[in-house]
Amino acid sequence: MAAFHEDPKSVHGKTLHLAEHTQLLVVGAGPAGLAAAVQAARLGLKVVLADENPVPVAAMGDDIPLQFGQRIGGVARNRNAMLEAFVASDPAITEAFDAGVDVRLGTAVWGIYGNGPSVGWLPGPVAGLADGERSWMLGCERMIIAAGRRDMGLAFPGWELPGVLGITAAQRLLERYGALDVRRAVVLGSSAEALATAATLRAQGVTIAAVVEAASAPVGPRALVQALAEDGVELFCGQIVQRAEGDADGVAAAWIGPPGGPGRRIECDAILLGVGAIPVVELLDALACRIGFVPERGGHVPIIDASQRTSVPAVYAVGDCAGIWAAKTLDPAIARAEGRRAAEAVAASLGMTADAAEAPPSPEPATYDLGAYRLDWVRSSVIEAGGEPLVCQCEEVTAREILEVRPPRYLDWPGDRRNRRDLVTLLGEGAPNPDQVKRLTRAGMGICQGRRCREQVAALLALGAGTTLERIPLASHRAPVRPIPLALAADTDESAEMTEHWDVWFGMKPQYVPFWDAPRHYTVATRDIDDTPVEGK
Repeated sequence: MAAFHEDPKSVHGKTLHLAEHTQLLVVGAGPAGLAAAVQAARLGLKVVLADENPVPVAAMGDDIPLQFGQRIGGVARNRNAMLEAFVASDPAITEAFDAGVDVRLGTAVWGIYGNGPSVGWLPGPVAGLADGERSWMLGCERMIIAAGRRDMGLAFPGWELPGVLGITAAQRLLERYGALDVRRAVVLGSSAEALATAATLRAQGVTIAAVVEAASAPVGPRALVQALAEDGVELFCGQIVQRAEGDADGVAAAWIGPPGGPGRRIECDAILLGVGAIPVVELLDALACRIGFVPERGGHVPIIDASQRTSVPAVYAVGDCAGIWAAKTLDPAIARAEGRRAAEAVAASLGMTADAAEAPPSPEPATYDLGAYRLDWVRSSVIEAGGEPLVCQCEEVTAREILEVRPPRYLDWPGDRRNRRDLVTLLGEGAPNPDQVKRLTRAGMGICQGRRCREQVAALLALGAGTTLERIPLASHRAPVRPIPLALAADTDESAEMTEHWDVWFGMKPQYVPFWDAPRHYTVATRDIDDTPVEGK
């Protein structure tokens, strides 16, 4: 048997340059993340807390990380003012500073990495960070992910107009930044998250013109429904937004009514999408943490144990990214308890003495079928409402093009031609996979990284295949989960031994020219970067 020889061009055995190291990295400065960071610091751990807020206004304009819908006030352009507003929005941020936490605001964690089936040479968990000026790698012993939630998109005619935004994005702009440019809004959805946020917005001076619900009755807590009704907010059940009316300045009115039925015009300057609160699992999924569809926790969430630990032993998940349910939405103390519990579990795993934290409450039984609820919204708004709204705005892909698995329109696919087979037979046995559809149609490949269309595509595939939403696989996430400038990525320090053989990948001129112009016989030695043949080759 031939002896094994390590490939000198592989990364095995090479030293990964880490700009810094800490015991614990906490991602997210919401209630759960702040509670985890403060508790860990009090237990004696060296803690770095990273939060991407305040987000650069250019990214917010591209609906990253939330769907801001071009309703961002002018103050958002003043980064110092945004930073001050963000710090002032939660006293726990100052508490974290006082506890000795190394707080990094305006710092996005664009990827996390760990050893697994295909990688075994990392020194431990590693995170990629970027702050707008540089990108670097941070090593740590443990991670607590508190990435929060975002809103499910919903395509209806006119949803691309400025003023159609996620309800979580509206709340973030109002409470964290003081930069919400909305006066009168129509809210879609009646879940606890939608109703609670609507009440918050109304208390801060935003007029809620109507709450529109596709189901025959509200799905959120009765107390929230009653409170809004007592405040004079109209609730329309069994109806949808048939279309948004407006111009380049944004939404001017929403036409609501049953699918295909008569409509009623409601003046507004914003339509707030509250049809689904989505746990942000992208970092966890990219790390290969086990993810499952758990309806009582809000959909796809990491599978965690009683100490909030994921299937990757060094990584914990807390807050909305670990699960969303009504009681947790209405009482931030539940998220804070999750954060403290995870911090104490981290300390114990590192051999430190920690008291047993209180067990955070488990989710209550679901009061409605989450999967069927989201399918009903997509069926009634995207398919039955008429017109052909772009489900994927970035790549301009309609629902019909997704269901018929049509190639991208820039390939000049004839408009009257379609695939003769259905989704299941076209894409193989079992439920259709969003990753397959993304590669064939480009739905989800845009700059927003699928945040506006990901759940809609999954719902369309479930409807097209005649199956439940739970059976549709989660579309995969890959780093970077936040767009970062190439200049920052290129500036990452690499050791000399790591870059010694980069000519194999980066010195190949023919990869940038048409194949018909490439030489018949190509080697790096004869087509080096300066076209000078290497002596002796």
